[in-house]
Amino acid sequence: MTTATHATAPAVLVEHVTRRFGPVTALDDVSLQVEHGEIVGLLGPNGAGKTTLLSLLGGLRAPDEGTVRLFGRNPRDPAARTSLGTTPQETGLPQTLKVREVVDFVAGHYTDPMPRAEVLERFGLTDMAEKQTGALSGGQKRRLAVALALVGRPRLVLLDEPTTGLDVEARHVLWDALRTYHADGATVIVTSHYLEEIEALAERVVVVAEGRVLADDRLARVLDLVAARRMTLTVDGTGDDLTALPGVQSVRERHPAPAGTRVTLVASDADTAVRALVGSGTAFRDLEVRGASLEEAFLALTSRGVDPAAGLAPAAPTLVPEVTR
Repeated sequence: MTTATHATAPAVLVEHVTRRFGPVTALDDVSLQVEHGEIVGLLGPNGAGKTTLLSLLGGLRAPDEGTVRLFGRNPRDPAARTSLGTTPQETGLPQTLKVREVVDFVAGHYTDPMPRAEVLERFGLTDMAEKQTGALSGGQKRRLAVALALVGRPRLVLLDEPTTGLDVEARHVLWDALRTYHADGATVIVTSHYLEEIEALAERVVVVAEGRVLADDRLARVLDLVAARRMTLTVDGTGDDLTALPGVQSVRERHPAPAGTRVTLVASDADTAVRALVGSGTAFRDLEVRGASLEEAFLALTSRGVDPAAGLAPAAPTLVPEVTR
């Protein structure tokens, strides 16, 4: 086990953690280290183990095997959670209390809470201060739940699907609030099914599937891991025969175009696919090739698994990534 003083310990340390629920292994020998000031996106399908991992970090559960530490302390120790803010997937709020009253109640548990006006303004809740929480929409409740996680000025914030139920505008308000809070030095770990959310927020991405870490690195590196490229071109026919080209994984989109069809392919080897396309004699024009999106990388990683021969082995994490936002 790695030892460190509380002052020098990383914000999060997970070493060879396994967690089972009966016959189901939710986490399988997972190791993860997050340094102070990082913002990490935790990405994976339903049942991947993301929520289980956050529950271990929050002290709600204990691992069956391995070690979990927050700032060098066991998260089951209340002293370890004094610098922790968390928003689970579902949060219960007292239905008859007003928004400002809930904020004041939570703030009363901390020695140096964020002023109520600042909390409400950061999360676009100022106009709802006098509303009872029971009268809020689902999206408004979600914004309030995330705001409450930051009231105590935590050094570490765990957010599980924070923008579920929010419309696009509200989601961007929350993103801006999280970026601002992170810029002040906080460490943030966020899970999401909105892939653009991870792209918008995360400097580092951890991809989890079937209880294992498939990839852990900077966002750009995770995209590079799969070597997938998006090829878009216009062909005279329907483009049905393009899936047979070497290097092509799948056809993602087809749209009618003047005198033909605009087709988008995902290629594991774009160079091979382009050479095969030229050699096939297929008439095409307006070819564009670009890097994979996070969605394409995510689908490739989780569907193909860890295959070192294919270049998908997890890379060594960049523990203190260069801040780009």
